[in-house]
Amino acid sequence: MRFIDLARGYARYGKEIEEAVLRVLRSTQYILGPEVAALEEELARWVGVRYAIGVSSGTDALYLILKALDLPAGSRVLLPSFTFVATAEVVRRAGLVPHFVDLDPETFNLSVEAVAEALEKLGSEVSAVVAVSLFGLPADFLRLEPLCEKHGVVLIEDACQSLGAELFGRRSGSFGRAAATSFFPAKPLGGAGDGGMVFTNDAELAERIRALRVHGQTRTYFYEYSGINGRLDEIQAAILRVKLRYFEEELRLREGVARRYFRELSGIPEVRLPVVPEGVRSSWAQFTLRVKDRDRVRKFLSEKGIPTAVYYPLPLHLQPVFRDLGFSEGSLPETERAAREVLSLPMHPYLQAEEQALIAHLLREFYR
Repeated sequence: MRFIDLARGYARYGKEIEEAVLRVLRSTQYILGPEVAALEEELARWVGVRYAIGVSSGTDALYLILKALDLPAGSRVLLPSFTFVATAEVVRRAGLVPHFVDLDPETFNLSVEAVAEALEKLGSEVSAVVAVSLFGLPADFLRLEPLCEKHGVVLIEDACQSLGAELFGRRSGSFGRAAATSFFPAKPLGGAGDGGMVFTNDAELAERIRALRVHGQTRTYFYEYSGINGRLDEIQAAILRVKLRYFEEELRLREGVARRYFRELSGIPEVRLPVVPEGVRSSWAQFTLRVKDRDRVRKFLSEKGIPTAVYYPLPLHLQPVFRDLGFSEGSLPETERAAREVLSLPMHPYLQAEEQALIAHLLREFYR
């Protein structure tokens, strides 16, 4: 069994992908051509925003947003500690200071109460909030958006795991001043390598990001900004356009897999199932439990041939690279508790019912 079985999806639409790649190769137009432009238009329309800008990765998407916003140097950016390192890494690259806040124990996303407390305490030191929509579940933007507006700070959505998710009918990627997503192969909409996209309704911000992704160039060999080489290539765009045609179907399949997990795993006292609040549609990038004796469970399942993952075993505020920020063990108790308890099970659109039944059987066997 594979944790994420990309081969099963490829078996369905691989021929179309190969034809799309061959089309790009024969065109000899490999960088920022018609495939990227078409993907940008299709995804902007799909997400429900005016602009989409294809870039080289989800990490660069986040960085380019922060760079383009031109926030005050050295100002603080509130963000979760329970996330992939890129979310905090790019804050530093943009000349800003990461400030970690605790999570909501039900959803694993930013605690709105913790954000509000930090905004009151730090005041004008804060310039932005980066809210990660973790494991495919949108953060609580219905409360975060007015909170950030009240305090005059920019809200950014890290939608690198949540493309396809919805909050009361509004799609992930459409929240805040801008949003970033990733096309890393394991994501709900994944390519065959790195890639990412920025979404925004801000015309000026979109124009600046388009320049920043090509070294800050605003016209041929004229550089208005200090940018990066952050372009999405044509082959990845062509592959993603094929996969986008199957994306809604795969989201429904993911929902079916999640429903089967809920059914199979209910009634195990030592297992706490994910929470999906009312009005939310998850893209189910991961199916993440809280479990008792996590490390022993993981070892037991591995011995039975069941792959699992732990996102994330050591929160960012306790990582050596961020030691200088002044956080210590006990600073973010809910984050630290989650890091000790979470366990992600195999999750992809083509996971079979009998595979899930086996996983549930083994979990029950372990706790007996």
